[in-house]
Amino acid sequence: CRGLGEAARARLEAEGRPAALRFALDPEGETAWEDAVRGRVAFRRDVLDDFVLLRADGLPTYNFACVVDDHEMAISHVIRGDDHISNTPRQIALYEAFGWTPPVFAHVSMILGEDGSRLSKRHGATSVAAYREMGYVPAGMVNFLALLGWALDGRTELFTLAELERVFRLERVSRNPAVFNLEKLQWLNGQHLKRLPEEERTGLVRDFLARSGRDLGRRPAAWWTALVRALGDRVRTLADVERLGAFALEEALEMEPEAWAGLLAKGSAGTWLGGLADLLESDAEYSLASLERGTRDLAAALGVKAGELMGAARVALTGRTTAPGLFEVMWLLGRERAVARLRAAAARWAAESASARG
Repeated sequence: CRGLGEAARARLEAEGRPAALRFALDPEGETAWEDAVRGRVAFRRDVLDDFVLLRADGLPTYNFACVVDDHEMAISHVIRGDDHISNTPRQIALYEAFGWTPPVFAHVSMILGEDGSRLSKRHGATSVAAYREMGYVPAGMVNFLALLGWALDGRTELFTLAELERVFRLERVSRNPAVFNLEKLQWLNGQHLKRLPEEERTGLVRDFLARSGRDLGRRPAAWWTALVRALGDRVRTLADVERLGAFALEEALEMEPEAWAGLLAKGSAGTWLGGLADLLESDAEYSLASLERGTRDLAAALGVKAGELMGAARVALTGRTTAPGLFEVMWLLGRERAVARLRAAAARWAAESASARG
């Protein structure tokens, strides 16, 4: 509108047309800057418009407000997605008009989903708080985000926050889009959990379960430590404890159909499980050592391989063919629950076996 004459302006004002305040951009030459990620970037000014500073309602636009805001806060670096790169020449023009020194600009590539499209909620993009609720710890999340488009040497992947503070440089950020790989995030998170002292890791597990609304009961600290130790490196997120530790955390046992089918096919499994239940009832010590010793002795007495007996017991006690060490499972369940599950499995095995024969 700056090309309108006085008469045209007067007519528009008389009609009550709302007016916006624009920046009169010099159309000659170019606006360029040295981008910390992309190197020299330049825009010809004749392709830029006289952009709006204040809307008709008096509210400032993004480009105007962020320049003033960043200057007032003495922002030294503006690091953002490359979808903002077209805003930068307009903002630099404002810095120059005010006589201010622009910050360092760094435009990083957008994050893509594994299918190559722009990251969206269907790929897992959500709030950081949501990832916390899914069982990710800050150290794992920060490590993962740092590796989206940045690398130190192409080999090192695990970093603490202190290490990232020391080695991270914008100059090593790639210009190519990064891919959000949820499997990589889970692996990194598991590595950071594994690095934690056992006491701290156990505390995080208990806090997570409490936040999720689970009643932790009156289990002693030693029980929680034993659970976390038994689950070991299989835990990649804190939420994995609920799934992998369900055999001990839940009163009701959920039996996997495939696991039960395998147990049912074992010719004398019912006898084995009944004998093991008797053994656990009579084990006065009920320790990891005594449980292992008694189970192996029972296998020898029954004339079966210890692994066969232990595999059957694992299914009866956890509902799965893969689980933590059997003796840790027995100890975590406690005598009463372990015996009840063994007897229930033995009774079910006997009934279904008889039904199949009859």
